[in-house]
Amino acid sequence: MARLSYLLRRGASYYARARVPLDLIDMMGKSELVKALGTKDENEAKRLLWPVVEAWNRQFDDMRSRRMLTADDKADAVWQHYTGILARDEQVRQSMPIAADIEAATERAVERVRREDIDISDPLATLDAVLDVMVLKHRREFDAQGRRAKLDAMRKHLVEGEAALIADEVDDYIERNKLLIDPLSPDRGDLARKMMRSEIESLERTIERDQGDYSGTPKDPIVKPASGTSREQAAPGEGIMELFEQYAAENPKGIATDTIAQARRDVGSFVDFVGSTCPVQRMDKKAVREWKALLMKYPVKATESSVFAGMKLAQIVRHNEKVGKPVITVRTVNRYLAGFSAFCSWLVNHGYLDSNPADGMFLKKTKGSKPLVFTSDQLNTLFKSPLFIGCRSADEWRNIAKLGNARIRDHRYWVPLVMLFSGARPAEVAQLAVADVRQEHGHWIMHITTEGDHDKSVKTEGSMRVVPVHPELIRLGFIKYRDGMKAAGHSRLFPEAKRNSRGQMMSEFSREFGRYLTRIGMKVGRGLSLYSFRHGVADAFRRAGYLDEQFGPIVLGHASATMTGRYGMMPQGMLEQRVEYVNSIAYPGLDLMHLSP
Repeated sequence: MARLSYLLRRGASYYARARVPLDLIDMMGKSELVKALGTKDENEAKRLLWPVVEAWNRQFDDMRSRRMLTADDKADAVWQHYTGILARDEQVRQSMPIAADIEAATERAVERVRREDIDISDPLATLDAVLDVMVLKHRREFDAQGRRAKLDAMRKHLVEGEAALIADEVDDYIERNKLLIDPLSPDRGDLARKMMRSEIESLERTIERDQGDYSGTPKDPIVKPASGTSREQAAPGEGIMELFEQYAAENPKGIATDTIAQARRDVGSFVDFVGSTCPVQRMDKKAVREWKALLMKYPVKATESSVFAGMKLAQIVRHNEKVGKPVITVRTVNRYLAGFSAFCSWLVNHGYLDSNPADGMFLKKTKGSKPLVFTSDQLNTLFKSPLFIGCRSADEWRNIAKLGNARIRDHRYWVPLVMLFSGARPAEVAQLAVADVRQEHGHWIMHITTEGDHDKSVKTEGSMRVVPVHPELIRLGFIKYRDGMKAAGHSRLFPEAKRNSRGQMMSEFSREFGRYLTRIGMKVGRGLSLYSFRHGVADAFRRAGYLDEQFGPIVLGHASATMTGRYGMMPQGMLEQRVEYVNSIAYPGLDLMHLSP
């Protein structure tokens, strides 16, 4: 029988053994932990093993919960140490005996001599009787001598580079603030020296107080109130992520569930940087600026890569300097900032912040980043490709890109076509219910709404709208497909379109569609995507002579919320206008006759 992997035998003795996680090796300075279990009996070793392993795992979790030491931490440690020593010194002074205390102690000593008939000619007996009085009389003097001796020793150690006198205070600050720092790193040495300089200044103030002088201020320039993010902890219920959950529950702008989920990850990234105990009022521009600087160096899909497993934001960025993975785009950085900024606006409205720290922080978009749209030639190529005319197999995307006899007629076929002639977003099409495609005033419509299914979502409340079905979609058999799904008893128009683990509808299809374009030779690198259909519809409206402010709110969902959008009922004249807009969508040179049902 194989021995447990955590159990190691050397000679006749047993040891606990565990590999240090990759992200913690640099910090711990070793790749493996080994501890003697103190037994030669295997069964006893197994009993003793798990408490050791569990303690190691708790140690790993604790190290991952910490954040990197910053310059603000050092400044905060210096000022806290300085003010803390002076506060304790004042407490000691207030507890010092006064003349009445000494007089009372003297009376008690005299009474004891008389009561116990102590021989005052005996030096030792006399000393024992009056010891308390002597301690009280000289307590101030002893305290002052101790502080002067420590000041001299601290100055000497500072010159010699020795940190033993301050080591406990450094450890305490690191532990209280959950900081991540190598015991042998230059940063720890720097923190220790700064705290020693702080203590020297505070001891000098106490000596001035011995002379009744409370006017002294630090002469060392580093000993001053910390101006950066405070290390104070959030009040109960007012942690950043706790407040985010309140924001998500309110969802004041009615944004989509998956967008809220994305914002949760965005804000979580900021919390990963500043620490989970950071109070919300310390979300300032400096913190956002430093977070943004890290995001600009953040590798693509870092959380999905084993290379960065278990690492925090700053660790990932630092490790990527060695690994060299490509970093996220300006657009993605701005997406992080957008989700964070919306939350900050809610914090401002609810009195937690005075202003939005993300204002003015967005990166300027790269010139030439205008979304690509399909040309008519590209559309002809696409709709004559295997996905639409017949592929080798409908089960795997690598086979969908190869010609064959398998016909695909589910969401993978219809979503691109519906987007082509409506401008709807992919998730809006994929989540349509059968009942959402119906006739109103003699026209077939698609009702994009959250009504009728708790699993539906839209980007904003204004995204709910009525979009007429284009005549070309009817010719291609879209209504016939809808009727077939109804006859089969389906409530959803595309039941095979699923949300991913993050709650995002069509995310996987969007990714695979981009790869499909590459496989059939239509795309190299970034560029064309599902959203190219949506941008193409906007261009079609412009070709037909319509202004953006005319078609954007009505057809593309760039509008504020309305009851018409939510419930899908509108006057006939208003619907006729929308029918006119949608029917104007045309692509000169596009031929879809081969897709006739």
